[in-house]
Amino acid sequence: MALSPDICIRGAGIVGRTLALLLARERLNVALVESPQPNTAPDVRAYSLNGAAKALLQDLRCWPEAPAVTPVHQMQVWGDDGGQLNFGAREHGVGELNWMVDVPVLQALLAQAVQFQPQIQVVQAPVSAPLTVVCEGRASQTRAELGVGFDITHYEQHALATRLVCERAHEGIARQWFGWSPAPGLARPQAEVLALLPLGGEGGREVALVWSVHPLRAQALMAMSPEDFSAALAQACGHALGGMQLSAERAVWPLQLARAERWTGAMPGQHKQAFALAGDAAHALHPLAGQGLNVGLADVAELVNVIRAKEFWRPLHDLKLLRRYERARQADVQAMGFVTDGLQRLFAQPGPVWQNLRNWGMRGFDCSGPLKHWVTQRAMGQSTPPKPAKATR
Repeated sequence: MALSPDICIRGAGIVGRTLALLLARERLNVALVESPQPNTAPDVRAYSLNGAAKALLQDLRCWPEAPAVTPVHQMQVWGDDGGQLNFGAREHGVGELNWMVDVPVLQALLAQAVQFQPQIQVVQAPVSAPLTVVCEGRASQTRAELGVGFDITHYEQHALATRLVCERAHEGIARQWFGWSPAPGLARPQAEVLALLPLGGEGGREVALVWSVHPLRAQALMAMSPEDFSAALAQACGHALGGMQLSAERAVWPLQLARAERWTGAMPGQHKQAFALAGDAAHALHPLAGQGLNVGLADVAELVNVIRAKEFWRPLHDLKLLRRYERARQADVQAMGFVTDGLQRLFAQPGPVWQNLRNWGMRGFDCSGPLKHWVTQRAMGQSTPPKPAKATR
């Protein structure tokens, strides 16, 4: 890099690379720290991205093409005692609710775009800059070195993820079940959330699985043969897509709700240098709402907006400037965390009273009209209400 970097981004995942590309378009010199990655198993994750995230990535010309992106036209959610929710794109006046995006393909597109951006220099170690943005993920070493606390609530659940090929086509429907299952060594059943998310483009038969279960049940499911696992999954989802066959390895990780105690500050011992956190380095959510990457990309968009709109005389390390970003994002992240944590805790309460309450609430919400439209609008990342589809005779 001919000039000293204006901003150093620590972490070259989806959030870090997207931020680097957006800042480079603002004519800022960016150092992107890309740590060497160990050889690992193929990434089986797929992200649910909303309209705001899609627009951001399309603007960077990094939006994948089919079959690496699959539109979701409908979402169906079942409770544990007859409660059901249905979200349809047509009833909300849009073509799609969201899109399922293959993680490796998106990462490759962003990496390629970075290579062709002359104002981004990929480095192997952090460099000094007026502003350092930490995008290293929830286990961020930099955040710990900065002395920023990370308030973590550990859920008694692990997420098990994989991919499967199904007997029947997914029809662009994201399916989710809240239920209960026995866990080895425990006296009573434990709450779980099972999601089957469409992959492989329109008409595809591949799905991504995210199964949030008790850690002991996760161990048992990981130990099953592929055939036994597929059979157990098909039974758990009521054979909604017919027979299933594993098409990828299984991965598992612990779930948590977390938030950094502060997102901005001065770099310790450094003159005229500051930091900001973004993405999973600043927060972590339960995956039941599928909003993790949407929230991280919203961090990126807000930080770039704040920098673009700054007074010409304010430097990038100005703490008042950075607190504009922090204030703008914390409320939204806190609200999303409240929703996901509340749903997880509501469906984890045992007993018939709680069961009746939550399933009654699901049925009522499904018929709530304006409230349902508003919640769907927020989940789709829309700033203005979608127009409901006109009734047809």
